Amino acid sequence: MASSAPSFFRRVSIAFDSLRRALKDPEFARTVAALARATPVHRAARPVAPATPPLGEAASDSALLLLGLLQREGRLIDFLQEEIQGYSDAEIGRGARVVHQGCRKVLNDYLSLAPVYDAPEGSRVTLEPGFDAAAIRPTGNLVGEPPFSGTLAHRGWRVTEIRLPQLTPGHDPRILAAAEVEL
Repeated sequence: MASSAPSFFRRVSIAFDSLRRALKDPEFARTVAALARATPVHRAARPVAPATPPLGEAASDSALLLLGLLQREGRLIDFLQEEIQGYSDAEIGRGARVVHQGCRKVLNDYLSLAPVYDAPEGSRVTLEPGFDAAAIRPTGNLVGEPPFSGTLAHRGWRVTEIRLPQLTPGHDPRILAAAEVEL
């Protein structure tokens, strides 16, 4: 059975006794110094938290290339940068239709997508122990350990294939849309 730690006042008494002895006995002082450098017993018994893995670099060229394609085909950036408060809902709807068609074309041409969870939205699902927390995000009142039962609110999306065009030498992917000058 593990012994409990001495009380505060007992530790003060030990400290004063150790100080007096360390001043009189050099060998005892060396022993105390070595103990002070060692890992304390109560810390060694605690489980060590795993080190946080280093964050990976995001593939910014690919992200910028895809954003540039969404701009070229769907005018996505133009639409999102536009101040829309002055437009009617019908005007916004017409613009959104053009953006939707162009952006959907880009997704279909350059990416293959599949649902993360292959069940209809609204169906009852069970998350078993060890479920992939990167792919499935439980929401609501999460208490205890899996299995969890709930309603599938969104199936999620996963990319199964990427077919982005290759970058030509000298291409600056930060230029999402070149400025147009009509002559």
